[in-house]
Amino acid sequence: MSSSDPEPGSPPQPRAPRAPRPPGTFRIGSIAGSDVLVSSSWFLVAALIAFVMEPRVEEMQPGLGGWKYVVGVVFAIVLYLAVLLHEAAHAVAARRYGFEVHSITLHFLGGVTAIEGEARTPRQEFWIAVVGPITSLAVGGAAVALWFVTPDGVLLLTVEGLAGANLLIGVLNLVPGLPLDGGRVLKAAVWRVTGRVETGVIAAGWGGRVTAVAVLSWPLFQERVTGLDTTLLDMVLAFVIAMFLWTGASQAIAAARIRTRLGEVVARDLARRTLAVPDDLPLAEAIRRAREANAGSIVTVSAAGSPLGVVDESALRAMPEDRRPWVAVSAVTRSLEEGLRLPVTITGADLLHAIRRTPASEYLLVEPDGSVYGVLATADVERVVRAG
Repeated sequence: MSSSDPEPGSPPQPRAPRAPRPPGTFRIGSIAGSDVLVSSSWFLVAALIAFVMEPRVEEMQPGLGGWKYVVGVVFAIVLYLAVLLHEAAHAVAARRYGFEVHSITLHFLGGVTAIEGEARTPRQEFWIAVVGPITSLAVGGAAVALWFVTPDGVLLLTVEGLAGANLLIGVLNLVPGLPLDGGRVLKAAVWRVTGRVETGVIAAGWGGRVTAVAVLSWPLFQERVTGLDTTLLDMVLAFVIAMFLWTGASQAIAAARIRTRLGEVVARDLARRTLAVPDDLPLAEAIRRAREANAGSIVTVSAAGSPLGVVDESALRAMPEDRRPWVAVSAVTRSLEEGLRLPVTITGADLLHAIRRTPASEYLLVEPDGSVYGVLATADVERVVRAG
């Protein structure tokens, strides 16, 4: 691990501006400084769990009438508290390594922790991934111990659910395939052995695809293995989970391949020649000068020569030609906010992270001494990656 990587106990990085809440979610609180969100799809899950649990509740506590469905909803809440504990463990581990954690979202198929950035070493990847299953198995083990001293009835049913849910979440998440935690553990292992994170992602992605096929095939063998009849609900759930796994794994593989090609990209090699103009210069004149100088980009500068902004190509194209002589070039310029100045030496994964962190169509490339080298267009980066 390099000395620049944050270690557990290091101060967290400054908080980024809070991202807008995803549509269809609502906030119920926070854990470790991160919002806890619940997707509206959870209510469908709660109703489904209440319906499926109804016979078991009636068996354990006869005579509840309609309250047995309320017990089922409470049971669903207990199950998702188990998921929340699992995701909170990821959030705490990520924060200890200095990563920003935006939110924890509980949804139809479980939960997801939104972490800013990616692990910089196999060790970080391993620990951030594995603490979730470890937490679930620990809570499940504690619930199993509690089961022996819990009286019969609804409370015993709840403890059984807590034990079963946590043990199941812990074990299934250790399956070595993305997007499961076990896939990230496999990714870390392959990364450590090969020294290439992309190789780890592709190996774990294929593990996820194999797992998806296994899940989709499970209803065909369920009766033989468990003695339970396969229902339509079993087949629907298997299909939904398999699609979730296959999609997540495939996206990871595609992203790894792009990262492999992006690793060959050097910002300096893609820099466009730049023309510096005053920000109050008429736009038409700025365009004329750029064409005359054979420049591929325009940067506005102050009277002292300091760069102020970069002309946005999309805004420039949207400006009607008959208005260009009458508006200043600053009208189509994006100010050089934080993240739009990049070192000319930036390459590969660092370049990808910079583009993701501050999306823009153009970035100003600067030399180590602060002087302007040129402008990097996102379109040029995308073109090189697609060509690869």
